[in-house]
Amino acid sequence: MAGFIPLSHGTDCQPMQAFLDDRLKPNTPMYIILTLVNFINKGVIMSGISGHQRQIKILQPSLSTSTSRLLNGQRHRVPLDEKPFPSFLRTFQELSTNYWIPDEVDMKDDAKEYHDLPAKERYAFDAIIGLLATLDSPQTRLIYNISDYVTEHAAHVNASMIAQQEAIHNESYSYVLSSITGLADQKRVFELARTHPTIVARNAPIMAAYDEFLSEKTPDTLVKALLQSSILEGINFYSGFAFFYNLVRQNRMTGTGKIISFINRDELAHTKFITELVRAILGEQRHLNTDALADYAREAFRHAVDLETQWSSEVLTDIDGIDVQEMLTYVKYRANKMAGMLGIEPLYDEATDNGMPWIRAYADNFTEIKTDFFEQRNASYKKTNGQNDFDSL
Repeated sequence: MAGFIPLSHGTDCQPMQAFLDDRLKPNTPMYIILTLVNFINKGVIMSGISGHQRQIKILQPSLSTSTSRLLNGQRHRVPLDEKPFPSFLRTFQELSTNYWIPDEVDMKDDAKEYHDLPAKERYAFDAIIGLLATLDSPQTRLIYNISDYVTEHAAHVNASMIAQQEAIHNESYSYVLSSITGLADQKRVFELARTHPTIVARNAPIMAAYDEFLSEKTPDTLVKALLQSSILEGINFYSGFAFFYNLVRQNRMTGTGKIISFINRDELAHTKFITELVRAILGEQRHLNTDALADYAREAFRHAVDLETQWSSEVLTDIDGIDVQEMLTYVKYRANKMAGMLGIEPLYDEATDNGMPWIRAYADNFTEIKTDFFEQRNASYKKTNGQNDFDSL
């Protein structure tokens, strides 16, 4: 009973002392209760509770009787009536209505305007479009492999659809470049992104996690690859998106901006599913949901922000219309958003709100049907479904 205040042994206390001595014998209920209180006072149990709160928030299946398993389960050839994760079905519906192809976007004006961009802006345009391609290309392969690895039907279908959309994104960057410049310049842009030291360093942690999963598919390597994927889609894309939206608000390169807006909308759906998939896997594989994993996620987010800070400062400084410090706060805001989607507390107290308000018109609220900021037409490009029929339009 070390740590408790000793009782007085005066004569007046002897009857009470005898009473307590009898009940404070090891393994008696009072002994156990007081021991727990003592540990709490010392911070032993409180640190354990704090550790639990620090972990990633798990996503529980809605059906406790579900026989579907996300990993290492039986693969059903047809969908079952049971839906253990209703949000996965909502993601499927959203992905299904987001279909688009880049060829539907008119690039004639962009072809003229690209060559009129100031040298600094044209370099940023080339570097960022190439950078986005270096991210989406490995993303297609990763998500395809994830779709093959997971065994729960809705997760498999959603990952398959996301892989297909990533392939469209990658094709879109080639379509943009082929619409505005010749083959030699296209090769130069992609080579710039492939070899640029800052871009290589920026992508390295993500590629390392992807390669580890692809070479050794385990629940642990999958979760870490998914966490890095959430960084790619939820943080790393956004300084690039902001650059193109800044051109659009000056009524320049609007065809490229339209394509970026479609990609942005897709990525919002992707990050929602990816973070939910992480939480669902951790609910099924409880042994993986440790303080160490939550610390890995926090450190990965912070490292991504540091790398993004270096890249944004390098490529966006002196770009008309962009405040780099405002951009860096926005990147931290995006990191806080991604952490929140995992149930992790904000990482940056100074960036709990979007500090770049002008971007809201372009990068937020894609689920709403609204007037296109490029043309007077529907910007959602969505096909109709049960929740989005012609009457609702």
